[in-house]
Amino acid sequence: MSVLIIEAFYGGSHKQLVDLLQEDLENCVLYTLPAKKWHWRARTSALYFSQNIPMSEHYRFMPKHKTRHLQKMLNLKGNGSAASTVALPFQREQGSSENLLKNSDIEPGPCDAAKEENLGSSFMPESYLKTCNSSKNSSSRHGEKEQNPYDSLSGGDDQPRPLHIVWPHRWEHDKDPESFFKVLMHLKDLRLNFHVSVLGETFTDVPDIFSESKKALGSSVLHWGYLPSRDDYFHVLCRADVVVSTAKHEFFGVAMLEAVYCGCYPLCPKDLVYPEIFPAEYLYSTPEQLSKRLQNFCKRPDIVRKHLYKGEMTPFSWAALHGKFRSLLTTEPREDL
Repeated sequence: MSVLIIEAFYGGSHKQLVDLLQEDLENCVLYTLPAKKWHWRARTSALYFSQNIPMSEHYRFMPKHKTRHLQKMLNLKGNGSAASTVALPFQREQGSSENLLKNSDIEPGPCDAAKEENLGSSFMPESYLKTCNSSKNSSSRHGEKEQNPYDSLSGGDDQPRPLHIVWPHRWEHDKDPESFFKVLMHLKDLRLNFHVSVLGETFTDVPDIFSESKKALGSSVLHWGYLPSRDDYFHVLCRADVVVSTAKHEFFGVAMLEAVYCGCYPLCPKDLVYPEIFPAEYLYSTPEQLSKRLQNFCKRPDIVRKHLYKGEMTPFSWAALHGKFRSLLTTEPREDL
């Protein structure tokens, strides 16, 4: 039997997971769509795949009680044969699919169907930090004595380096860059010293807030834009102090986990997937709370530089998860799977 993997948003963390699964599984068949226009992918990709994936007796069949979700997704009115050829996995929002639907204002789609698959917190594909392992040896920033390339920006040998904030997310509205930059501008209004690196992938339509904020932030900007080299990307993460998420919806939170792995202190919304990954200390409920935390860190950057992360990282590594994914995808399906 073959495992059919369908990915309607083949980019970023989605691509990381799919590529690792394809590498790990024999007889794996992959159908994808480019990582653009997430909301439209969620609305229309099922129809596209139902018309373009050929039926094959070699694909695993989903249990009948689960094909009803695919029928709803595909809006099938026939005998449902097309749905029965579609096999797992669809990726789901960790925590609650309802949150995703509420935040993105879409009809139930692939994520709704995937809620039935048993991908609990311990299965979170978030962690393929397999690619990040090579950078860990260079990330022991706390207490290191080697020359720091950013020391020249500190304003003097007797001055501590300004707090370095990193925002490593897609440049799209669902990551809520508006809230992030509003907080940063408030820090500037308070005359607090900080540096910022705004990373992440861009697409055809870039929100205007990015160009406006780059100009307003001026000399506070260290890095601006997508870094195609993974080594360069991890180097920036290893030199940053705080990683911030302002996401309105999030599947896995890979970027945040990678940054924490590289030594950053995380600040995330108390929502979506984040409470399942990070202890309460790293969560905020309002933009005002985020601003308050960053104000304190700007005044005392040593707080985060000496901090030891209190959460768990090992359960989110690919080494810990690949066997579970393999078992889930290769075990013969049962009605109670």
